[in-house]
Amino acid sequence: MTDTDDWVSLFSGGKDSSWALYRAMEADLNVSRLLTVHPEGDSYMYHTPATHLAALAAESVGVELVEVSPDDFGADDVDDAGAQGDAELEPMEAALRELAADDGLDLAGVTAGAVESEFQTSRIQGMCDRLDIDLFAPLWQKDPVALAEAMLDAGFEIVIVQVAAYGLDESWLGRTYDREALAELRELNAEYGVHPLGEGGEFETFVVDGPHMDRRIALDYETVWEGDRGHIDVTDARLE
Repeated sequence: MTDTDDWVSLFSGGKDSSWALYRAMEADLNVSRLLTVHPEGDSYMYHTPATHLAALAAESVGVELVEVSPDDFGADDVDDAGAQGDAELEPMEAALRELAADDGLDLAGVTAGAVESEFQTSRIQGMCDRLDIDLFAPLWQKDPVALAEAMLDAGFEIVIVQVAAYGLDESWLGRTYDREALAELRELNAEYGVHPLGEGGEFETFVVDGPHMDRRIALDYETVWEGDRGHIDVTDARLE
C-alpha cells in the first residue's frame, strides 16, 4: 500500500460515516470515492434516512460519489437476519469490485463508521478480507461520549433526522446535536438506556457542515411523527 493507493469511504452523510471520512482525510489516506448505499425500507447493514442527501454532502466534500440503488438488492425474501445482512452486503461488494476493475482504482481499503455493531463490522471486515483490502474504522469500540465530543470539538454541525426510542419525542426531530443535546442524551442513557450516539437505532443524523466540507448544507423540512417515533421529510436541500 502506498500514499497514492485509493480508499473508498462507506458514506451515508450521517455523523459516524462522516467522522470516519474526516479521520481518514486527517490521516492523509487518499479517499478517491464515497460509496452510498440506498436501502429500501429497514436495513440490518445500512443507515437508511436521508441518504438521498449524500450527493450534496459529497459535492461539499469534493469527492466523487458512487451510489448503489435499491434495485441492486436481492434480499427481499430472506427471513434470517444473518442471511439478510450477508445479502445486503453483496451490492456494496460488487460496486467495490467494479470500481477496482473498471475505474482503474488501486484499491487499498474502505472506511466505515461502525461503533459497536459486531453484526455490521464483522461482515465489512469479511468483505475486506475477500477483496484483500484494509478496513479503517476509527470509531470502533471507542467511548461514545468521547467520540461525540471530538466531533463537536472539530466543528461538525449535526442534525437529528430520525428518532425511535423511549424518551425521544417530536421535539428532537431537526434538532442540532450539540453539547446540550449530548448532555440530555447522557441523562436519557442513564434513565432509559438511550445510546449517546444512537448506535442501537435510537436516532439517526445528517452532517450539514464540518471541517471537511467546503459549503454548508441548508435544509428545509417538515416533521413526520408516528406516535412513538418519527423523522424529518426534507422538502429542500441546498449548498449555501
